[in-house]
Amino acid sequence: MIYRLLALNIDGTLLQSNGKIHKSTRDAIEYVGQKGILVTLVTSRSFASARKVARALKIKTPLVTHQGAYISSAYEKPIYVKRINEIVTYDTVRFLEEFQCQIRLVNEQFSLSNKLKINNNLLAKTVFTSGDPVFYSQQFVSSLSETLHDQPITPTKIEIYFEENSDLQDVKKALNKMFTEIEVIELDSLRLDIVPAGVSKLNSLLYLGSHLGISKNEMVVIGDSLDDIPMIKEVGLGVAMGNANVEVKKAADWITRSENEHGVAYMVKEHFRKQQPIEFLRKMNIIKK
Repeated sequence: MIYRLLALNIDGTLLQSNGKIHKSTRDAIEYVGQKGILVTLVTSRSFASARKVARALKIKTPLVTHQGAYISSAYEKPIYVKRINEIVTYDTVRFLEEFQCQIRLVNEQFSLSNKLKINNNLLAKTVFTSGDPVFYSQQFVSSLSETLHDQPITPTKIEIYFEENSDLQDVKKALNKMFTEIEVIELDSLRLDIVPAGVSKLNSLLYLGSHLGISKNEMVVIGDSLDDIPMIKEVGLGVAMGNANVEVKKAADWITRSENEHGVAYMVKEHFRKQQPIEFLRKMNIIKK
C-alpha cells in the first residue's frame, strides 16, 4: 500500500515525557516530507498549542485540533469549525459545577476556566502546563456559570479534569443522557472532553483527507490515547506507541517503541524507507493524483 498522509498525536506520541521533541523525531518528519508524504497533527490540544509544535517540525498541512472541532493551518482561514451552542455550554457548566473538577472552555483564541484548588499533583501539572503558548489567553474565574450568564460563549470544546474516577464515570453517564448536542470523550481515568455532536478525531481526519484528496487507506496514524483508537482502527495503517495502554495496542496494526525510545522515528524508519517518493510514483503512473 502507498501512504500519502502521516497523522500524529502530540502528547505521548511526538513529545517525550519531558515535553520535548527529540532530534530523531524531527529528522523523521523531515524525511517523510522529502518523500512528498503530507504530515498533520491530530490532537485534543488547542490550535494555538498544536501550531507551536507544527512550526517546530515545519509542518504546513492543516492541523486537526480541539479534538477535531477545529481544522486549520492559520487562524484566518479554518477549513472546519464546529462549536457547542451557548445554552448547552451554560447548562453543561452548571451541572459540572456540582462536582470537584477543573472545567476549561476552549476556543481557538482563548480559554476560560474555573478557579479550583487541585489536590492531585499530576492533575495540576496537566491543567496548568497544557503547552499553550504565552499569547494564548487563559482566564480563570470564580464562577464559570455566572461569567457565562453575563458573557455567553460558544466553545469548540470543554475539558474536564477530575480528582476521582468515580466522578468522571458519573458525569459521563449523566451527560450522555442529558444532551444529544454533544459527544463525551474519555481520554483517561481523570479526563473528559466534551465536543459538539458528530465531532471526533476520526471524523475530522477523514474530512481533512477529503479536502486533500487522500483516502483513509492512504493514511497512517500514530497515537497512544484512548481517543486515538477509532482512527487507528479505520485508516490504512494504525500504529500504537509502546507507552499506549492495552486497549490502544489491541486496536493497532503495528506497535512501535515508546515516546522516550523515539517511537515515531523508529516507525518511520521501518516503514517509509521502503516507499518511493510520491512524485516518482506519479511519474511512473503508479498513482494518478
